[in-house]
Amino acid sequence: MSQQGYVAAPPYSQAQPGMGGYQGGFGPGTTQPLYGHYGGPPQAFNAPPTGEVLPFRLLSFSCSPRPMHPPTSTVPQQHFQAPPPPAMGQPQMPPSPQSPQMPPQMSPPQSPPASMPMAGPPMPGSPIAGQPMAGPPMAGPPMAGQQMAGPPMAGQQMAGPPMAGQQMAGPPMAGMGRPFPGPPPPGAGGFQQPAPGAAGPTGYPQQPGQFGGQHMAGPQPGMPGAFPSGPGAMAGPPQKKLDPDSIPSITQVIEDDKVKQGGQVFTTNIRGQVPPLVTTDFTVQDQGNASPRFIRCTTYSLPCTADLAKQCQVPLAAIIKPFANLPKNETSLYVVNHGETGPIRCNRCKAYMCPFMQFIDGGRRYQCGFCNCVNEVPVFYFQHLDHMGRRVDFYERPELSLGSYECLATLDYCKNNKAPNPPAYIFMIDVSYNNIKSGLVKLICDELKTLLEKLPREEGAESSAIKVGFVTYNKVLHFYNVKSALAQPQMMVVSDTAEMFVPLLDGFLVNYQDSKAVIYNLLDQIPDMFADTNESETVFAPVIQAGVEALKAAECSGKLFIFQSSMPTAEAPGKLKNRDDKKLINTDKEKTLFQPQKGVYEQLVKDCVASGCCVDLFLFPSQYVDLATMANVPCHTGGSVYKYNNFQVETDGEHFLRDLRKDIQKNIGFDAIMRVRTSTGFRATEFFGGIYMNNTTDIEMAAVDCDKAVTVEFKHDDAMCLLQCSLLNKCALLYTTISGQRRLRIHNLSLNCSSQLLDLYKSCETDSLINFFAKSAYRAILNQPIKNVREILINQTAHMLACYRKNCASPSAASQLILPDAMKVFPVYMNSLMKTAPLVGNTELSTDDRAHQRLSVTAMGVEDTQLLLYPRLIPLHNMDVGSEALPAPVRCSEERLTDAGMFLLENGHSLFLWLGQACSPDLIQSIFNLPSLAHLQGNMAALPELDNPLSKKVQSIISGLLEKRPNSMKLQIVRQRDKPEILFRQFLVEDKGLYAGASYMDFLCYVHREIRQLLT
Repeated sequence: MSQQGYVAAPPYSQAQPGMGGYQGGFGPGTTQPLYGHYGGPPQAFNAPPTGEVLPFRLLSFSCSPRPMHPPTSTVPQQHFQAPPPPAMGQPQMPPSPQSPQMPPQMSPPQSPPASMPMAGPPMPGSPIAGQPMAGPPMAGPPMAGQQMAGPPMAGQQMAGPPMAGQQMAGPPMAGMGRPFPGPPPPGAGGFQQPAPGAAGPTGYPQQPGQFGGQHMAGPQPGMPGAFPSGPGAMAGPPQKKLDPDSIPSITQVIEDDKVKQGGQVFTTNIRGQVPPLVTTDFTVQDQGNASPRFIRCTTYSLPCTADLAKQCQVPLAAIIKPFANLPKNETSLYVVNHGETGPIRCNRCKAYMCPFMQFIDGGRRYQCGFCNCVNEVPVFYFQHLDHMGRRVDFYERPELSLGSYECLATLDYCKNNKAPNPPAYIFMIDVSYNNIKSGLVKLICDELKTLLEKLPREEGAESSAIKVGFVTYNKVLHFYNVKSALAQPQMMVVSDTAEMFVPLLDGFLVNYQDSKAVIYNLLDQIPDMFADTNESETVFAPVIQAGVEALKAAECSGKLFIFQSSMPTAEAPGKLKNRDDKKLINTDKEKTLFQPQKGVYEQLVKDCVASGCCVDLFLFPSQYVDLATMANVPCHTGGSVYKYNNFQVETDGEHFLRDLRKDIQKNIGFDAIMRVRTSTGFRATEFFGGIYMNNTTDIEMAAVDCDKAVTVEFKHDDAMCLLQCSLLNKCALLYTTISGQRRLRIHNLSLNCSSQLLDLYKSCETDSLINFFAKSAYRAILNQPIKNVREILINQTAHMLACYRKNCASPSAASQLILPDAMKVFPVYMNSLMKTAPLVGNTELSTDDRAHQRLSVTAMGVEDTQLLLYPRLIPLHNMDVGSEALPAPVRCSEERLTDAGMFLLENGHSLFLWLGQACSPDLIQSIFNLPSLAHLQGNMAALPELDNPLSKKVQSIISGLLEKRPNSMKLQIVRQRDKPEILFRQFLVEDKGLYAGASYMDFLCYVHREIRQLLT
C-alpha cells in the first residue's frame, strides 16, 4: 500500500494478535478505526499530478506472515517491554564509545533481508531493534533520566476512543495553530466525536474484508512510492534491526534541495511558490514578490476558511527580516522619490503602491489589492495602460514591478515634522575592579581606535555620519568632552544616579574624524585612569538612562554599547538581587526565573523605544547576573546580548572582538516602526521579535539590523469565508538611515489560498514552522509550566501529522507512519527544540544561559533557528583538500563519529573541533604541528596557521563559517573521551539528550503513537 508523502511501516506498530508466532490476547479486539470525522469536513484524496518526484517509503519489518490490516485492537501491542531509563534526577551521561548502550534484552543486530539495503553502520542501542516503542507503557515522550510513566500526555487517560460527544483529555489544544492559548476551541478544532445517534461523518468508508478491514497485500496501482513487496509479504523471524539511515534525514533533505535548486535563479513572479531551503545557495530575481531573504512563510498555500485552518492546526505565519543582507550578485533595493507629495497610498487602508494594485478606467483610477477600495490616480502619477491593462511605465517604476523597494519619506513621516539628525553610537564601559584586572577595558579601548574608522556609512560616502560619545562607570558615571578644539579630553562625573542627567551637551557626541586626536588620547588614558580602582559595585539602569537623555538632548536616535561584568548591586535605581533559586526548577514557579523584574526596567524600555535608543549589552559574568532582567531592555529595543562566561583576554579576547566588530559594522536602521497589512479575510494577530508594541498593529523597534527577524502569525477574520484564491501580504517599515534620512522600506508577498489541505501540506516550509514553534514556546514559558508547554508542542505535532494522514493520504494500516513530504523532517526539529536548555528543567543548567537562549531565539531569522536546532557536523579527516566545496555534513549523531576521524560541529553559537582517539599522527601534525594527540593542550583558542594544504583548507572552512554567521563562535577543541566531550555531545541532537529528551528514533515512535491515538 503506498501513500502520498513519506511512509514508514512497523516497527512503528504492533504485532497483530495471533500472528507471527506471538499468541493473541494482548488486548480486546475492537472494530476497525473510523477514517471519519477529525475536526471538520474531510478532504477528498487527490492523486499527485503525473511527473511528480515520487516520495519514498521506509519499510521495516513486521512479524505478520499475512497481509496487513488496519489495527484490530484499541490498545497498541508491544513485542517486548523496553527497559526504563534511569530514575529522575540521575543525569544520563552519554555512553562511552567502548560500551555502546545495549539494553539487556536486545538481540545483536541481524543483517536485514535483501529487499532492504542497509546504508550505514548498525546503530548501537537503536530503540527499534527488538523493542518497538509503540506500546502503551510509555505515557510521556521518552526522556533520558526519567521513568517512562512521565507527565500525562494528551489522550493518555483514554483506554479507547472517546465516548460519543466527549472530548479527549489532555492539555488544551490550540486554535488555528497558535500553540499556546487557553481551552480547546469548540467544534472543528477540538477533536469532537459525533454525538450518539448522529450519522457517522463521511470519510473513507469501512472496507469489506476478513477482519472488517481492507487487505493491504500490495500497493494500489497508480500510487506513488509503491514498493514491490508490500509490508504484509514480509513474514519471518521477530523484528529485524531498523537501519537509522532509512528514517528521514535533515542532511539528506538539505543535500537534495542543493542538487535540485542550488546555484539557480529563483524568480519571484509566481504567486505562492515555495522557495529553495535557507541552506541552499541561490540567486533571487525580484519580479513582483519579495525575496525569500526578506520574507519566508510557514506555508505558501493558506487554508481558505477558518475551519480548515483549525482542522489542520498548521500555524500560518511569516518570518520577516526587513533588513536582510543581500549577496553581492543581487541588486540592492531601488529608492523611489515622489517629491513633496510623498508615497502613493490607498485612501482607505493606507497600503502603499505595489504590484498588487489594479489600474482601471484607462489608468485614471486603481483598485487596492488589500481592501478593494477604488482610488483616483494623482494627476502627476497618471500613465496610459497598454493592451494588457498594464501601465506603459510598468518596468520603469520599481513600486509597480518589484516586490521590495524603498521610498523617501516626507516630513509628515518624521517626529515633530522635522528631518532627523544622523544617529549616534555611545560606548559605555564598566571600569569596576573585575574589568580592569581582566584586561578587558584596555582591550576595548585599543580595539575602538581602529574600529571607529569602520563605522557604517552610506554607499559612496567618504566617511560615516554617525556621531560617537564615551562614558565610563562603576557606582558613578563619568562623561567625556572630546570636542575637536580641546587639547585633552575633559571628564565630568555624575554621582547622583537617582536623578540622571547629561552634564554637557556640546562636545559629548562628536564626529569621529573631526575629533580623532582627542578620542585617541582618551582611549589611551582610560585604562591608566582606573588602574588602581578597588570599586567592585556597579550600576546599570542609570547607565541606560544617561544614554537615553544624551540622545534626547541631541535630538537623534542611536545605539548604546554597554560592557558590563556583574549584577548591578550598588544603591541606585534598577539595583538587582540574586533570585536564582534551583528549588523552583520543575515546579509551577519555574517561569518566574525567566520573567524580568518589573518597575525601572519596564519604564526604561518605553523611554528607549520612544527616543529611538537601541541597547547592545556585552556581558562578562563570573556568576549569576539575572540576565532575564538585564537583557530585557536590549531585547525590546532591537538590540543584542552577548555573553562571555569567566572571560579571559588570552582565550576569549578574539572571540569577543569579532562580535564587537560585526555588531558595529552591521547594516542597520533606527527609530523604526513597522506595520504588516494583509488582504481582506486575514489579519496579523501575534508578533514575536526584539520589538515593543504599544497597540495591536504598530511594531516599534528602536533599531532594526540585518540579523533581526519578526515572526508574525495570521488568523482568518471570523466574519469572512474566503472565496478568493490569494492572500496579499505587505510589510512597511518606516526608519531613519545611518545618514539621517527618513525612508520607507516596503516588502510585498502574495500567497495562494486553497480549499484542499493537500495543497497546504505540499507547500509547507519546515524551517519556518520550527522558527514559529520555537518563538511561541519560548514566549509561553513565561506564563505556563514548562511541562505543559512541552505537552502542547507534542500534541500539535501529532495533530498536524494526523490531519495529513486522515485527509490527504490514502487509507492504510494504522501501523504505518505517514508524513507529508514537505514536513518529513519536522519531528527531528521538534525533538531538538524540546531538548534546548529553556525547555529542559534541570538544576545543572545555568539559569542565565537558559534565559539568554530564550531571548536570543526571539529575534532570530529562519536560517539561524534552523542551524541552532540542527547543527552542522562536518567530517574533515577524509575531505578533498583541492576542492573548493565544503565537505558534505553528516547526521548529528554519535553513530557518525569515527575513532580515526576529525569533525567540525557548529550551530551558529558554538564551534567544536572533535578529534577521535585513533586520529593518525599525520593528521595531528598537519593541523596542530604536534607529533600526536597526547601532546595537545586543552585550552587552545585557535588553530596554528601552518603551511600545508590540509591546515589551509581547515583554516579557510573555519574562517568562512565565522564570516557567514551573525555571531562569532569560540573554537573549542575536544578529544574523544575527554571530560569536555560531554559539552560537545549535547549538540548531537539525534541522540538522547544529555539532561533530558528522547533520541530522534524514540521520539518518532512516540509521535506515531500519539497520531494513532488521535485517529482512533
